[in-house]
Amino acid sequence: MTTANKITLARIALIPVFMVLASMRQTWASWAAFAVFAAAGLTDGLDGYIARRYNQVSDFGKFVDPLADKLLVFAALLLFVADGRMPVWSCMLILARELVVSSLRMVAAVQGVVIQASVWGKIKTFSQMVCILLLLAGFDRLFGWIVPVCAWVMALTAVISGAIYIRDNFAVVRDGVSAKEK
Repeated sequence: MTTANKITLARIALIPVFMVLASMRQTWASWAAFAVFAAAGLTDGLDGYIARRYNQVSDFGKFVDPLADKLLVFAALLLFVADGRMPVWSCMLILARELVVSSLRMVAAVQGVVIQASVWGKIKTFSQMVCILLLLAGFDRLFGWIVPVCAWVMALTAVISGAIYIRDNFAVVRDGVSAKEK
């Protein structure tokens, strides 16, 4: 297993730690959750850099890296929704986008096509990480406008990037028949 893939798996392993800390109602735990989330978020850039720099790009990494991002973001969003700090509609749009793009990737994989992350997918992930960190740091308690701004930014970047993935990769599902079935 490559170093890049080990880092990605470490990000996934940090998710339950983050969730336990974020669920605790103590100041130290909130800051620890912030630190764990930030560290996990930084591993996203690190594993990609290492994979490209040291020629460790793999199909496993292309699939598991985006999954790790989704799981980390979903963990935070679900905690925010449960606490009433994030609107359900925003979380649902983000979840729907992820399911659609993941489904598109699975259909493509059956055809031997690997759909890599696009620039818009990276923008979406970056905006989600920044917004989640702002909320974890408690900025929503200081500035009430942070939640609606973050909800809209995360939802819009999710919808835009999802639409671009569908547009750019629609050939893999055109007419509902895969290329191998034709």
